[in-house]
Amino acid sequence: MTRIAIALTPEFADWECALLMAVARAYLGVDVVTASPDGAEVTSMGGLRVTPDLGYDGLDPAGFDALVIPGGLAWEKGTAPDFGPLARSFHSEGKVVGGICAAASALAATGLLDRLAHTGNALESHREQPAYRGEAYYRDQPQAVSDGRVVTAPGSSPVSFATEILKALDLWGPEAEVEIAAFAREHR
Repeated sequence: MTRIAIALTPEFADWECALLMAVARAYLGVDVVTASPDGAEVTSMGGLRVTPDLGYDGLDPAGFDALVIPGGLAWEKGTAPDFGPLARSFHSEGKVVGGICAAASALAATGLLDRLAHTGNALESHREQPAYRGEAYYRDQPQAVSDGRVVTAPGSSPVSFATEILKALDLWGPEAEVEIAAFAREHR
């Protein structure tokens, strides 16, 4: 069974991972596991209270197929954890790594985006990361970008983000397409 780890931060952007979680779990039979820095409850920007399944220390790449990190206010407030070691360990094990919104910039800080096509809220957000060297690979577009099993997206693109994560996990098929298409209709 495919397993996706969703790494939540306090004040995470709940809409950025909700569609992926719902389609993957309810329609595709994926095991979706949530984690917080210490396994304690977190509250989203919208006030959704989530009791995670585990802490970040339980996110071993051997037990998961993907690590997905939604954005949120933790980056604006300077309280977001360093996802570098976790993201690099998942990527080095050939797992899918996804970051949307501020989490795409967090991935820029890890060095993972230095040689892969990617996007995010804005190139300037990535440039704020001292270790970022991937400017030549940045794609200024509203849809998610997938390259080398790393998926990035601006915070306004949860539909294409979910789509690209599912494609990277080889879960894209007629059922996933039907479920995602229902949410993408307003963009046609």
